[in-house]
Amino acid sequence: MSSATPHGKPGGAEAIGFIEEVHGPVVDIVCERLPPLHQALTATVGQERYTFEVYRDLDERRVRAIALHRTAGLRRGLPVFDSGGPLRVPVARDCLGRLLDVFGAPLDGGPALAGAELRNVIARPAPLSESVPVSDILPTGIKVIDLLCPFVRGGKTGLFGGAGVGKTVLIMEFMHAIVHLHQGVSVFAGVGERIREGHELWHEMQDAGVMPQTLMVFGQMDESPGVRFRVGLTGLTYAEYLRDSLGKEVLLLMDNAFRFVQAGSEISGLLGRMPATVGYQPTLISEVAELQERITSTRAGSITAVQAVYVPADDMTDPAVSTILSHLDTTVILSRTQAGKGIYPAVDPLQSTNKMMDRSLVGERHHRVAEAVREHLARYHELEDIIAMLGIEALSEADRRIVQRARRLQRYLTQPFHVVTEHTGIAGASVPLEQTLTDCEAFVRGDYDDLPEERCYMRGAMQEGST
Repeated sequence: MSSATPHGKPGGAEAIGFIEEVHGPVVDIVCERLPPLHQALTATVGQERYTFEVYRDLDERRVRAIALHRTAGLRRGLPVFDSGGPLRVPVARDCLGRLLDVFGAPLDGGPALAGAELRNVIARPAPLSESVPVSDILPTGIKVIDLLCPFVRGGKTGLFGGAGVGKTVLIMEFMHAIVHLHQGVSVFAGVGERIREGHELWHEMQDAGVMPQTLMVFGQMDESPGVRFRVGLTGLTYAEYLRDSLGKEVLLLMDNAFRFVQAGSEISGLLGRMPATVGYQPTLISEVAELQERITSTRAGSITAVQAVYVPADDMTDPAVSTILSHLDTTVILSRTQAGKGIYPAVDPLQSTNKMMDRSLVGERHHRVAEAVREHLARYHELEDIIAMLGIEALSEADRRIVQRARRLQRYLTQPFHVVTEHTGIAGASVPLEQTLTDCEAFVRGDYDDLPEERCYMRGAMQEGST
């Protein structure tokens, strides 16, 4: 982005107008000529530079913009300059290992990106002629995910759950897997992250050794809604650059997609739009689609997206949740009930699904084993009330056998993670899909019927020495 001159004219540009009113992050600007919607405008006060994004034309001479900085220091009559386009970020090959903000400026105390080109954060998706359809599974080494709701290479996955059920830890483990199993790169977009969480995550990524192949972009919780609304697109712009320039497997992680919707709702309210269903913005569907439809794979490389989605009041019918859900290939539901039982990752094996869980994609064996595991867990779930009231002795011999195998399977599908080894003291485990299938077949056959349940809990593969 061009730097401001001592006279406050960015790159020598002429002022296109001046500030008329400032209401919180909303800035009304009187213009000699109306800039296009989503144009980035700038103003300078001393050494401080402010950026605004145009969202609405008020009349033939005034526009309403959202400030992407704190508005302290702005005043009426301050000249406003046109940046010449929408918000742009610098992209360069040395962006990996860096911590950046929504403008592509460093947050890690390092130098600005060297020799960078500028890319618009608002862009069209890759043309259909260049897009590549999803075709195969992306193994993660996480047993319950790979078995029941596998990730699709180049697809979109959502991690749905309320507060405190393990969404962020699961995302960190995916970053570890993509670097160590697939030699790929990760782009993490922190949308409305708490500063403490972002700081801890950055240091944990460094301690886990995956930061050199990771780029982190943060729009923090205390920043303008305009920043939180655009930081997901900034992360996606970097993911597209890494896909196109390095031709690598790119894992795009977003924590949290719900806060992207919340930021859009705040902006909609600030612009004076009438709210729609349950108070959400009337543009909810198109805003989510603008982000989701750019997550695609081309002949150059693939982008696989994993998005944490906060579920308000654990209500999966919430309009924001259901809108995001409609774009996904894989749905991973994290259950508070599972977490309460000490089952981590707290994935609900009966609600979590994959649209592409088909024999032609995953293979006959995988499909058969996954169905058998689901049947055992579903039958156990049906019988839980009877067991609680009358005891397991009230069940038939066949049901008792199914329940005992289901309990062992439930504990087998727990797993210690690499990224939290320092906190738990348990070495992380990564299990190949073939080994998971072999172990689950053995559980269903009854090979482990005599094994104590606690021996199945928080371990990798069942064979000793497997990691």
